[in-house]
Amino acid sequence: MHQEALLKEIRRKIGDRSLNDEIANILNISYDAAHRRTSLKAKFSFEEALELAKHYQISLDQFLGTENQLVVRRTQPVRTTEDLLNYFENSLKILDVFHNITNSQVFYSAKDIPFFYTISDSILSRFKFYVWMNLLNQDQFLSPFNEFKMEYHSPKNEMLIELYEKQNVTEIWNDTTIMSALRQISFYSEIGLLKKEEAILILEDLKKLLEDLENKTLQKSNFQIFANDLVILNNSILFKNDQQCSFFVPFSMFGYMMTNDKMTCQDSLSYFEHQIKNSRSLNTSGNRDRKMFFNTMYQQIENLKEKL
Repeated sequence: MHQEALLKEIRRKIGDRSLNDEIANILNISYDAAHRRTSLKAKFSFEEALELAKHYQISLDQFLGTENQLVVRRTQPVRTTEDLLNYFENSLKILDVFHNITNSQVFYSAKDIPFFYTISDSILSRFKFYVWMNLLNQDQFLSPFNEFKMEYHSPKNEMLIELYEKQNVTEIWNDTTIMSALRQISFYSEIGLLKKEEAILILEDLKKLLEDLENKTLQKSNFQIFANDLVILNNSILFKNDQQCSFFVPFSMFGYMMTNDKMTCQDSLSYFEHQIKNSRSLNTSGNRDRKMFFNTMYQQIENLKEKL
């Protein structure tokens, strides 16, 4: 019964491609051996079932016989600069199945600025990497920001940004979404690791990012921001399309639990949709509401400039 259910999920994902060819190629077995498994004359080994589930990103939770237990994957811990770059590369591998699918959707509960916007070649991105490595370094502070030499930008980062840009994205923000970035700028300025002129440049870059997002709400049909002042946002992310889904829940700064379980993804989608019903669309609510929302954040940036 479980093997039949697994095969049904694989058939759903591969469409018109040959099931026997797919199984043979992935498991590195003969066509006849694959046919025996697809015709249920032979059973998959445990290792074979895991290999197929991993390749097609099929959650094995649905075969356990209980709806309230999940087997989840977690991202690797980040402790070094190499770990951080590997984190983004592994994120790209996980999400690559959504790269060329036009009906994919993303829902992002933006407690902080979505990291897809801060891994580019900008002074804001460089500062965010500097902060991340300071917070992940358990021994001591790193050198001042102007001495930070990490190779933080890579082609993989560009591909991850491009993947996100191609999705139908819905982000939920509130006027505190940029607060962690502002507090970080203020903190490192106060302890002397960030010069005033550097802080000003970072704040200008942050303002430009917000201006770009404000323009996107007017110009891009596949991008929406909703403002929600009623709930605490948590940086959870849902990727979904008609064939598959991936739901990410944070447990640390760069630690996410991930599941492809359909019921969990559906529950998370329902929760996102409920939040959206209690939010203001910055795309359709009119110039006044949109300007008021972004002006609140612009004013926070100007207030910090004056403080500096």
